[in-house]
Amino acid sequence: MGALDWTILCGTLLFIVSYGVWKTKGSANVDDYVKGGSEAQWWTIGLSVMATQASAITFLSTPGQAFHDGMGFVQFYFGLPLAMIIICLVFVPIYHRMKVYTAYEFLEGRFDLKTRSLAAILFLIQRGLAAGITIFAPSIILSAVLGWDLGTLNIIIGTLVIIYTVSGVPRLLA
Repeated sequence: MGALDWTILCGTLLFIVSYGVWKTKGSANVDDYVKGGSEAQWWTIGLSVMATQASAITFLSTPGQAFHDGMGFVQFYFGLPLAMIIICLVFVPIYHRMKVYTAYEFLEGRFDLKTRSLAAILFLIQRGLAAGITIFAPSIILSAVLGWDLGTLNIIIGTLVIIYTVSGVPRLLA
């Protein structure tokens, strides 16, 4: 990679982290952190819901999948916005009326704590495994591009993800 490539890469990463820190600066409690202080516009929430469906895996694997299997899988991506609209129109108002933040709170209210705990544990296991893949895939690409050790890149990316994720937690707990 040349100097221009490094400048663009570092500038992009610096911008993303700086913007994230700046936008969460006013988060004083969990309500502000989870619901944005109830000041988010509908289009911001919609874009956020859509963005959570895209990860490094999406951008890295889609061209390979298209090359290997053809473009038939693209119909899934066309259906996603429709599914997100239905979720936002049906479930978000229900959660808002019930004053719950998550589906797990809803499950506890509808059933019991055991059901909520089981669903939450299964979700955490699934997301933990998915996070490992989400970190590993870009590490493979960066390892090939930069010539760095794959294990070292996994540790670096994992550490950066953890730092970025928990950077707002001390403010929320204070």
